[in-house]
Amino acid sequence: MSMSPLAYADSLRIGIIDFVSPDEIKVQLDIEAPDGVAFNTGTPRPFPRINGYVLIPSDEGHLVAQVEWITIERSQYPKRKGMQDFGLVDLPYPLRKMSLNPLGVLAYESKDANGRDIYRFRRGVESYPTVGDAVLLPTQTQLCAIVESGDSRHVLIGTSPLAANAEVKINPDRLFGRHLAVLGNTGSGKSCSVAGLIRWSLEAASKKLDTKPNSRFIVLDPNGEYARAFDGLGDVRVYAVEPSEGMQQLQVPLWFWNSTEWSAFTQASERAQRPLLRRALREMRGSAEASEDTVFTLRRKVSSILITLKAQIRNGETYEGWKFGPKLPVFIEDLEAFVRDFPEHRESLEFLATQLQSILDRPQQTYRKQNGQTGYNDFPATAVEEVVCHFEGFLSSIGGAVYQEGPNEDAPLKFDGAQFADHLEALASQESNAQFFDFLIMRIRTMLSDSRVKRIVTGNGETSLADWLTNHIGASQASNGTVTIIDLSLVPAEVVHLITAVIACMTLEALQRYRKLHRGETLPTVLVMEEAHTFIKRYHDEAENQNSAAICCQVFEKIAREGRKFGLGLVLSSQRPSELSPTVLSQCNSFLLHRISNDRDQELVHKLVPDNLRGLLRDLPSLASRHAILLGWASELPTLVQMKALAKEHQPKSNDPDFWAVWSGKDDNGKTVERTVDWTTIADEWQQVNTQRKN
Repeated sequence: MSMSPLAYADSLRIGIIDFVSPDEIKVQLDIEAPDGVAFNTGTPRPFPRINGYVLIPSDEGHLVAQVEWITIERSQYPKRKGMQDFGLVDLPYPLRKMSLNPLGVLAYESKDANGRDIYRFRRGVESYPTVGDAVLLPTQTQLCAIVESGDSRHVLIGTSPLAANAEVKINPDRLFGRHLAVLGNTGSGKSCSVAGLIRWSLEAASKKLDTKPNSRFIVLDPNGEYARAFDGLGDVRVYAVEPSEGMQQLQVPLWFWNSTEWSAFTQASERAQRPLLRRALREMRGSAEASEDTVFTLRRKVSSILITLKAQIRNGETYEGWKFGPKLPVFIEDLEAFVRDFPEHRESLEFLATQLQSILDRPQQTYRKQNGQTGYNDFPATAVEEVVCHFEGFLSSIGGAVYQEGPNEDAPLKFDGAQFADHLEALASQESNAQFFDFLIMRIRTMLSDSRVKRIVTGNGETSLADWLTNHIGASQASNGTVTIIDLSLVPAEVVHLITAVIACMTLEALQRYRKLHRGETLPTVLVMEEAHTFIKRYHDEAENQNSAAICCQVFEKIAREGRKFGLGLVLSSQRPSELSPTVLSQCNSFLLHRISNDRDQELVHKLVPDNLRGLLRDLPSLASRHAILLGWASELPTLVQMKALAKEHQPKSNDPDFWAVWSGKDDNGKTVERTVDWTTIADEWQQVNTQRKN
């Protein structure tokens, strides 16, 4: 005999409310409430269970609450539903109580074609229950509606152990569009989750379209784990410092670097060195727009002298002798060198040198110091400005001064690194404190002489900006593949942060310009940063000279703040969230939390979520592998997820070392394990012996 709706609802009752507050509801369980397994909800399932879901009838449908804790209180009197307590002689009954966190409302909508009820869950509570209201177990249909709530849930990522293994799907717009942080200890399954989210998203899009999706994922891989993780998804572009089969040479040309990145790499000081560095960059990028013929080279070099001459005037009347005087002999030597290099302009260049010498030969212009060196009195502006006019006249006759037009110092225009060092050295020689620039120039020359760095920053001379963007972000309609993996594992430590910063910065600016040219439309792209605590590490903002690590963090902070507007989503994977930049973490709207044991990391994660959800986070230290808590914008409510399993060949190479199998020679399945080593081959590859022999 079937039960009436009222009788069935009464059979789902498990207790009544005896305390209500905005962030906590306390419930006294009935004596007859299940104490291990509930059989009356359609499918047997455990109850009571920490972090499980219960319902409280309300005007809008049902208030959905999550179990935070369960306890037993000893009572002096028995509490039996439907029986009078007074006048009875009986042993005391223990009272079971539990605490609930209110999450949202489950409202009934209609019935589907098969006559099944359709419910919709939404976050937020408008009206709270009162003391004495009943608390119910959700049915199987209601439980699935809670976990499977939300629109445009296209990608299946796992099941919910707390909701009878209901499917957990996500909306990619929410997951990737507002940034995702995947946090957890080593070995908790972070890398597999990241690889799975990418693979499952691409597979779902392919099924939807029945063709290759127009997707773009860029994985920055510091440990070289992902090279084979996306096999079978079509063309996957893999870049490495020392490429092997299926990989290409990683190239991040130094002419991509902006002035801030150059300043961080060279450790240029704010007051003296950075202005000269920016000027050198501006002039080198300006020369990239024109053919580097002999006339243009001469124009650029003479223009540098002219710029220095004009920059010395301070008050409109005099040039400071101690600062301006030592430059003039250097200028004269440069002009004499130009005479040898550009004999067709000998007469004009010798005339300019004579004019500069005439300033030095003025009466009482120089004097002898006690140490034997030459001292200089202040120079009258009228005498210097006359020479400036001669320089301007000469430059006009050969095409004009270079500095008057051209790009800024940050434009990605091609130039040669060796020529840049030479030009910077020439500009430094014109300064009175030229020795202050020796270290800066030495850093650049040392970088260019390091074969590991040189192959990355010099690249193929034929590589253009358009080619680089096509190869790394993806061609139109993702015709050359949907995933780019950039293996950073062998990038030298002194430039790895800088290389990472340049790649991220170029990606962001490319998408900014795409949006500008396409009237506000974006090109959705996801940038994945593994080991994020290494590259997005908090720094001291008050430092005068920011190092490469700080510059790298600042780039990702900008992406976190502005990337969403330009279609750039950020996925961070880290085992030390307490070391991450607070700015970046605060901009992540979704979190996938694996097992976290460290106290500092747990404390930080607790601060990232509302107070009424912290009970769920108490599970973090005890989560099993492949289990994670999904919360934030990507999920209508916090959900414990058992992530889908990845095939072994699709898992990132981040497994724990198999010590026992190697020691004993057999794995757990009895299969023989051999691990031989040829150090000579490794040493030759490390020292590039074969490459040197070929050359």
